[in-house]
Amino acid sequence: MHLVEDSTETDITRVFQDRITSGVAPGSYVAVFDRERVRFEQGFGGVTVGGPVPDADTLFRIASCTKSFTAAVLLILRDAGRLDLDAPVDGFVPEFAPVLPDGIAVRPTVRMLLTMSGGLGTDDPWGDRQESISVDEFRRLLLRGVRCVTTPGTAFSYSNLGYALLGQVIERVTGGSYVDAVTSLLLEPLGLGAVFERPEGDGAVTATGHRVRRERAVDEDGRFVEVPFSGPGVFSSIGGLFASASTLIGWVRWLDGAWTGDETGPLSSASRREMQQLHRLAPSRPTLDGVPPRLALGYGFGLFVEEDADLGTLVSHSGGYPGYSAHMRWHPTSGFGVVAFENAGYAAVAKPAEQALRLAIAGAQASGELPEPAIRPWPETLVASMTATGLLSHWDDRVAASLFAENVALDRPLDERREAVDAAVTAVGGIAEVASGRATPICDSPDHLVWFVEGTEGRLRLEVRMTPVLPLRVQTFTVTVDDQGE
Repeated sequence: MHLVEDSTETDITRVFQDRITSGVAPGSYVAVFDRERVRFEQGFGGVTVGGPVPDADTLFRIASCTKSFTAAVLLILRDAGRLDLDAPVDGFVPEFAPVLPDGIAVRPTVRMLLTMSGGLGTDDPWGDRQESISVDEFRRLLLRGVRCVTTPGTAFSYSNLGYALLGQVIERVTGGSYVDAVTSLLLEPLGLGAVFERPEGDGAVTATGHRVRRERAVDEDGRFVEVPFSGPGVFSSIGGLFASASTLIGWVRWLDGAWTGDETGPLSSASRREMQQLHRLAPSRPTLDGVPPRLALGYGFGLFVEEDADLGTLVSHSGGYPGYSAHMRWHPTSGFGVVAFENAGYAAVAKPAEQALRLAIAGAQASGELPEPAIRPWPETLVASMTATGLLSHWDDRVAASLFAENVALDRPLDERREAVDAAVTAVGGIAEVASGRATPICDSPDHLVWFVEGTEGRLRLEVRMTPVLPLRVQTFTVTVDDQGE
């Protein structure tokens, strides 16, 4: 399906085709979508070496994207009054008694593990090989001892062990298996076709996982070696799901629907927005060449949240597993998203997926279909700015009193404000006949505006911020000579 600009389609196709040609993976699939439709989707290579091309229904391991399902189940239980996120984890899993740095007595809580701040060390790729262990094996593993790298609740550290423990919390609360909880509380109510075991004999096509034999050149036979499938177990809560592009698009759209107030499904929009909030700041990751820097990066509940210099908030999660790489990413401001898969272990499909999303958004903006993201002032804020501009030339206490909230005169009497405004106007040689600014106004929220007024010998910088209560009044009003305008 192709509903993006031809040039954008060509660019996305080239990004993914180059990975197959260069031997990153035997096959891949990518889909770019918005809240209404799939805008671009295409498979590349094969579901196995020399096999058919993956399509929208081909199953891949989504690996750590599964953590968002684990987090959602925990919030469902929390909202039902069955779980306190601030409860210590050892109350559910008594065998968990980690050794803490410097002997500080802290009991890691469910919330700490949810936000990757339980003090446990980063454990890729060890955790990915533990999926199938039993509950008894897990208990014996914990009894051997666990050592924390940081004081729980103080720092980000990506932990698969932490999410395995959360899977056990779910089992203790529900009295059933983790797989049954995810299936009954999420997959079935949402009609999602994700599963925890490779389907057999029902017509479903599952991409075979591979590892790269590094010593082989791209064009030589035997570059890719098939990786055996692992089955469900205690560590399924870290990355055990199989899902297709169609299924993962449905999951992302449901999570993203929280931003439009969609209340369908088993978890409220408020709780889904809670998943997509930055709860624990993480060390910044390198960005792609030419990609604006991330202003902030952190973990929510089962999801990464980042603030991008160009696009604002982005929500995502990657998955790396023996034989597979997966990524899901979306942009709440526009509703655009991407899911992508490759059937080679730790292939980092997040990189081309991020490029694909940026290309799609840029293409939609260039065509005028999607406006540039911008914060726009309320009409009341604009009216207040025009009234305030008028005070520069003709100060009127009655107009000022009707414009300003009560704090303005209390913070600085109106006669002093009038004198300061007169001094600023004099400093720029008086207001130009056309009192307008060449500089672009600045707005950091709808109740705020910074704008510039030209004088004959300089310019003034004006700023207002409105009250949070009705009727809206100006609570902040400043007039200064703008040195940048000289």
